[in-house]
Order: sequence, then C-alpha cells, then structure tokens
Amino acid sequence: MSEKQVTTEMPTTYDPKASEARWYEYWLKGDYFKAGNRPDAPSYTVVIPPPNVTGLLHIGHALDCTLQDIMIRTKRMQGFDALWLPGSDHAGIATQTKVEQKLREEGISRHDLGREKFLEKVWEWKEHYAETIHQQWAKMGFSLDYSRERFTLDEGLSQAVREVFVRLYDKGLIYRGKKIINWDPAARTALSDIEVEHKEVNGHLYHLQYPLKDGSGFMTVATTRPETMLGDTAVAVHPEDERYKHLIGQMLVLPIIGREIPIVGDEYVDKEFGSGAVKITPAHDPNDFEVGQRHDLAQIVIMDESGTMNEEAGPYKGLDRAVCRKRIVADLQNQGVCILIEDHVHQVGHSERSGAVIEPYLSTQWFVSMKPLAETAIEAQRSGKGVNFVPDRFEKIYLNWIENVRDWCVSRQLWWGHRIPAWYCDSCEAMHVSRENLTECSKCGSSSLRQDEDVLDTWFSSALWPFSTLGWPQETEDMKRFYPTSLLVTGYDIIYFWVARMIFTALEFTEQIPFKDVLTHGLVRDENNQKMSKSLGNGVDPIDVIERYGADAMRFMLSTGSTPGQDLRFRWDKVEQARNFANKIWNASRFALMNLEGVTAEDIDISGKLGTSDRWILHRLNETSRDVTRLIDVYEFGETGRLLNNFIWDDLCDWYIEFAKLSLYGNDAEAKRATQSVLAYVLDRTQRLIHPFMPFISEEIWQHLPHEGDTITLAEWPKYDAALEAPEAVREMELLMAVIRAVRNIRAEVNVPMSKKVELLIKPSNAEAAAILSRNEEFISRFCGTSMLEIGVDLSAPDKAMTAIITGAELYLPLAGLIDIGQEIARLEKEIQNLNAEVERVEKKLGNAGFVSKAPAKVIEEEKAKMADYADKRDKVRARIAELRG
Repeated sequence: MSEKQVTTEMPTTYDPKASEARWYEYWLKGDYFKAGNRPDAPSYTVVIPPPNVTGLLHIGHALDCTLQDIMIRTKRMQGFDALWLPGSDHAGIATQTKVEQKLREEGISRHDLGREKFLEKVWEWKEHYAETIHQQWAKMGFSLDYSRERFTLDEGLSQAVREVFVRLYDKGLIYRGKKIINWDPAARTALSDIEVEHKEVNGHLYHLQYPLKDGSGFMTVATTRPETMLGDTAVAVHPEDERYKHLIGQMLVLPIIGREIPIVGDEYVDKEFGSGAVKITPAHDPNDFEVGQRHDLAQIVIMDESGTMNEEAGPYKGLDRAVCRKRIVADLQNQGVCILIEDHVHQVGHSERSGAVIEPYLSTQWFVSMKPLAETAIEAQRSGKGVNFVPDRFEKIYLNWIENVRDWCVSRQLWWGHRIPAWYCDSCEAMHVSRENLTECSKCGSSSLRQDEDVLDTWFSSALWPFSTLGWPQETEDMKRFYPTSLLVTGYDIIYFWVARMIFTALEFTEQIPFKDVLTHGLVRDENNQKMSKSLGNGVDPIDVIERYGADAMRFMLSTGSTPGQDLRFRWDKVEQARNFANKIWNASRFALMNLEGVTAEDIDISGKLGTSDRWILHRLNETSRDVTRLIDVYEFGETGRLLNNFIWDDLCDWYIEFAKLSLYGNDAEAKRATQSVLAYVLDRTQRLIHPFMPFISEEIWQHLPHEGDTITLAEWPKYDAALEAPEAVREMELLMAVIRAVRNIRAEVNVPMSKKVELLIKPSNAEAAAILSRNEEFISRFCGTSMLEIGVDLSAPDKAMTAIITGAELYLPLAGLIDIGQEIARLEKEIQNLNAEVERVEKKLGNAGFVSKAPAKVIEEEKAKMADYADKRDKVRARIAELRG
C-alpha cells in the first residue's frame, strides 16, 4: 500500500462496507495503533472509560469514544507517542444481575451452583460480550492499542486493588463498621449514595399519636413510612421547644408493640416543621441513626435482607414491607392511633440497577473515609494544580460534591468482583487485612481462617483505572512514559461516580492528578429531545447507523453535532447530511485522480509559478489547517466540522476544482503541472484534516493519491506555513467569486439558464479592481457564460439591463426582451431596503458608547468601513433606479 503514485481508478461511488473492514484489518496488521514506538516524542495518553461487560455498546458510547479517537488520531499525526488504552469493566451488580436473570430462565439460582461454578458462568458471559465490544470498536474505527488492553478483574489490576485497600486500611482510611447504608432488597446488597436514583413519588403522610406512659396525653408524629414505627426507639423534640421541654425524659408507649420509648431532646429536630416531634428509628434512617448515637438508643432492625418483616416486627413477621404498610395502617386506624392521612409527594430512593425501592438499613459494612482524600483534591484544585474541566462550569459541580462528600460504603454482597482482602480467624476472632491470601492466623497460629464473603464496589477498581492499567503499583516503563494521562472524555452523569474518585486515588497513591483535561459531554437524545431508554424504545444502535450510512457519517454527525457539556439530539437527517458530505469528498477526489495520472509524490511542487486560484486555495487550506488545529486543541469539534465543511464543500469543490479545469484542460503544460501539484497537495492535506473524524474514507482516498508512507494514520498533520499566505490572491478571488455569484443570481432570478449566453458589462470601482478583472477575463467569461464581456472604468450603464452592485464593481447584463423593467426596479428597491437596514445596524452599533469604548480600534475601523461600503452600494443602486425610470 506504499505506492507513491496513482495506480487505480476510484469507483464511481464510495462503498463504506467494502472499505471499512479492509482498512481496519490493515491498520491492525501494521500495528499502527500501537504506542511506544516514538521514544523521543512527547507522549499523549487517553484511557478509555471502560464499558461494562453487560451487553452491547449504545450510541452514547459511540459519541464518547469518537471524541477520544479524534484526539488520539490527531495527536498521533502531530508526532506524539499516542496511547489509547482499551479495556472493560466487570460491573459487579449489573453483570451479576444479568447472569442471575439468565440462570432464572433456566430454572436455577446462583446458590444452586455455588460460588465457584457461578463465577465460571459469569466469566463465560464476560468473554462473549468482551468479544462483541471488540467487534463494535472495530466497526466504529477506533484506533485502540489492543496490546495494552485491560479488564478490571485482570490479575494486575487485582493486585493494584489489594494494594490500595491495604494501604488505606493501614492509614485508618478504610474501616469496618455498623452504619445505616442504602440496601437494595432485590439484589440483596449495599449501595453507595450515588448508586441511588431519587424519584418523585405520590405517597402519603401518616399522622400518628403515641400515648404517654402516664396516661396524661399523646405525642403526634408524622411519617411517610408507618411500617418503620415497629423499630422506633424514641421520639425527639427540640430541647428549646416550649411545648415539649417539660416532657423530655418521659416515656411513651409504642402502639401495637407496647415497647416503652423515651422522649429525647435533640437539636436535629426542626421545631417549626410539622408537630415538632419526630419518631426516631435508628436502624432504618441515617439521620435517626445519628440521633440514636447521641442518645445511646437501641438499634432495632425490623426486616431482613429481602425487605421481609422479621421477628422484631411482632404480628407482622413474614410480610413484605409494602404489604406490612397497608396492614399496619389499617390496624392503627382501627386503634385510633392514625388520626390523619394526607396525600404527599416526596423523593424516594431507587436502586440504579434493580429499580427496587432502597431501604435505609443498619448493616456491618466496609467504608472508605473520604474527607481526608477530598481535602487533598480540593487543595490541588484551588491551587491551580488540579484537573482542567471542559466546560469549566463542571469544576463547580465537582468541588461542591467533594466538599460535602460522605464516607463511601465499598462492600457489596455479591460474588462477582474483587473479593475483600480480609480474613477472620474462627479460633481467636482476630481479623487480618492482607495483600496475599492468608492460610494461618498471625495471632494464634490457627488455620481456621475464612475470607470475607463480600466484594468491593465496582467503582473501587474503576477509581484506579488511569494508573492501574499502566502497571501500578510496579514502576513500569508504561507508567513512567504515559502517566499522568492527557485527557479523560466522559459524560457529566458520572463526575461523582468515577471522575472524582479517580482524582482522589491518583493524588493519594501517585501524588499526581490522573489526567490533565476532563472533556465532559452530555447525553445523546432522540429526535424529539427525549432521553433514550429501553422502556421508550427510542434507542439507536450505532451498528444500525453504520449499516445504513457508514461509520464515517455516524462519527462526523456525532462529533460535529456536539458542544462540550451539552446534550446532543440524534437526527437521521443529520447523518444523511454527513454521508452526503463524504460523497462530496469522494467525487472531488475522483475528479482529481482522473487528472493526476502518472503523477508521483516526487512530482508535487507548489513552490513554482502558480495561478491566482492556486495561491488562493493554498491560502485557504493554510488558514483552515491553523484554525482546525486550534479548535481541536480546545475540543470545539462542532466548529471544526463547520470549518471543514465550508472549506471542502465551498472552497475546494465549488470553486477551486472548477477553476482548475481551465488549466487541466488547457494547452499550457506548465500551468497544468502547477495545478496538478496544487490539486494533489490540497487533496492530500484535506484527507489528513478530515481523517480523525472520517478515518475510513480518508484512508481510502489517500491511498489513491500520490503520497509518501504506508498509511494516513501516521501521515504528518498539516501545519500552518506563513509562506502560503497570499492575501492578494484572496482579494482577487473574492472579487471574481463576487462577480460570478452576482451573475448567476441574476440568471436564476430571471430564469436564464447557463446554456444561454449573455452580454456582461463590468464597471470597476478603481484601478486595482480593473486590473484584476482584466487579467481574469477568461475565468469570468467561462463561469458567467458570456457571449460578450466588456470591462472598463468609463463604461456607461446600458438601458434595460439587470444590475448588480458588488464591492469593487458594478455589473450590467443587457437582457432586453428577457426582463420586465418594472420588476427590475422593484428588485432594486428591495435591495435599497436591505442596504438601508445594514447601514442602520452599523450606525446603531457605532452610536453605542459602550461598544465604542470597549471594542478594539481595529474592530471599530472595520465597522466604519462596512458602513461606507453599504452606503456606496446604496447610492449606486439609487442611481441605477433613476436611470431605469429615465
């Protein structure tokens, strides 16, 4: 594939299916995605946010990874030693839930299989979906270094997890304790706060009367969960509440159960809210737990891990919590205890994975003390040594969370995951935390050790991803070379789950931030701006998009339709537009190749004598290269797409290629060679600029063009070159294009086809314009379709002619018999209105004291020049109207 000259003709149409698989295999065989081959180059590293091995990648993954691939391909072409490290996440709860669901369909449970056999089933699941993810990555053209692929349950990553756990434990930052946690009764596991989704639910507020033991009255409390009263161990009031101060220390009798509970004074209570009295259930509410700790209250757990009422629930033992609620409310009403039920809308926590209503539950779990880790991260961010968030508004969201962070419950009652490295001795009840598997108690010598049954939260291992994937805790060559990483691309919805925790652990264990930039994108929504979901059936499979339009069209639509931090609306018509753009590039390249036969890379020379259009397109390419590079560096992919579209579609295809035909089909051999060189050079650089966005079609075209090297993936990125600046050619082309546009607009307005020749008179405004127009008569005549062309500063406007006033010239098309004089006057009067509006707009701007005082002098001068130009055009249009009215 390294031929340096054109050897084959391109097919009439581009076939993505035929091209994409072939080029991806070619890239893999050539090891072109492999990092580490440029020891003297600066490194650039991106670690992929590891997808869960729970199923197929969705359109959100396609967006996320396309943005990463754009950056990696760009940096690789810019000469960086660029590493894009792939991998996947074991996704504890999500994957175990999927496999258990599959087993249930077979009529068995994980407990029927036992731990080891069940884990074998999960590994089979993982291998299947990991392979599917590989296929999807390939379909989307992602330039991943598969030689460094990792999985969160790899042996190396498991070693890193144990190392972190032990170090945090030794520092007192990991501890085991009994606290209120979020319990998922469906998955039967603990969850962290950020794995709980709070949904608005229409419920009820139940007002209950608890009698005083001495029979002197009642205390009224309100609750949304009357079943939890069975675990009440106190009623709290504010110590300064005059209504209840005298009752503090007295006893109440808990209805139904008959347990005596105290009235306690605690500042937690808001005396202005409700009755000012709050039931305290320490084992089933996190705030109540804290009150209970302060007052040494009993902690009574009233249900089991499945949400079924236990023996502490008395007569309600064995009932599901929802059934118990209905039963106990009826009983309380019958006893006159429930005196009022109000409709009440409130937020209820649901498990992110199972969807079950979360139960605040007193349980012995493992926790990470987050405050000390957060303090380091806050200091780094505020000292200017932290992570750069794009857009920067997400820094405030990040800081707000870590400033108010709570201890993290990291143990999960699952089998799939990193098993907690703690062992318990049955002989002396000692507990040991160790990096290695233990077989003997160091305290008593007994071999009766059993490892903790729980596994770690998935996010515990994911939090180490930027450095564990590079070999930490060993000081590997990859760790030295590629860490800290350069960029993390992620959705704003996992800043808390993942981004913050990666920063915490990186600062703690590597003393460096894990990545320089965090590029935050939004969700991909459907055409109606709704969130995509299985329940709505509005999801889009990226493979379906590729099958219909090709990977490049999907990538271009997703990347250039996005703005950092904002949601993106997926629209099929936008994908079709991207496909049409790819076809435009293909057709332009086909034309070029038909005129580059026999041209080699060594033949390309743009340093010789060039025509105006040649120098202009090189100037525009140079500007576009500079601006595209700048915009990619700040992740403005939408604006980058607009620039590329404008340059390729307008400048290159609609103008330069048309101008080039005169030289290519003419008799001037030197001009033809010069145009061939410029055409080959510009198309080559254009493919390089578009390559990060559209890797497949750009490689296909580039391989047909005269080129050096084996693949565009390693071709040098176009750089700005001051020698290619040609402002005089730009001025010349702008005047020519203005003339051609104006004539074509007039033709369209009066329905005169290009096949019909017209007379054209041009009156230049000055000598420079006259010189430009005179030396380009051939272009003007060709593209305006003239039978007669006359250019002169002393020309008089003919009667009964169409007129156009452009910057630098007046155009007259004598079209007697083809136009209506009245219609032409009406058209010119409309033009007067447009020019009046422009003059008024600029006058208003220049009359704004705020604008004039703040705007740079150059900007003010430009506005004044605009106003003078509009006024000049208006005067000429007025004069022409007067002539026509004669």
